[in-house]
Amino acid sequence: MHQHIIDECLRGNRAAQHQLYRLYSKAMYNVSFRIVKNSGDAEDVLQDAFVSAFKNLKSFKGESSFGAWLKRIVINKSLNFLNKRSIDVTPLENLPEYGEEDEETFYGELSVERIKDAVEKLPEGYRLVFSLYLLEGYDHSEIGEILGISESTSKSQFNRSKKKLRELLQVNG
Repeated sequence: MHQHIIDECLRGNRAAQHQLYRLYSKAMYNVSFRIVKNSGDAEDVLQDAFVSAFKNLKSFKGESSFGAWLKRIVINKSLNFLNKRSIDVTPLENLPEYGEEDEETFYGELSVERIKDAVEKLPEGYRLVFSLYLLEGYDHSEIGEILGISESTSKSQFNRSKKKLRELLQVNG
């Protein structure tokens, strides 16, 4: 539909780029705004999307409309923006200070030491499978290879180890 303008953009014609921007910017702004929910952020995403579109215009093959191609870029840029924003980490010095809590406050009678003791009391086969699976991150087929047992035996041993651990950690009262 706007192939002649796109061809001019490919030749580096700035007026054609501006024309393409005017044709699509309002609709693409609305797409971005619906995702990022902030006017200023939507404008930033829009600019980034158009820069990317002009830079990669050679890859537009006309298999879909230019608007659909551009919309995909805008959506991807908007989602990337949200992902980057959600990864922001609060610096440690900005977090409120909390006094140290006694571990008994959170775990009652289940202190780390008590859990370690219970794991140590598991029968050897249970303890090995439990440790390899939960603490070392091996899957049951890998555990089977390591210990020379079948995958189903590893799964069974793991389930039995969890049951035995629950028994050992029964909280009185």
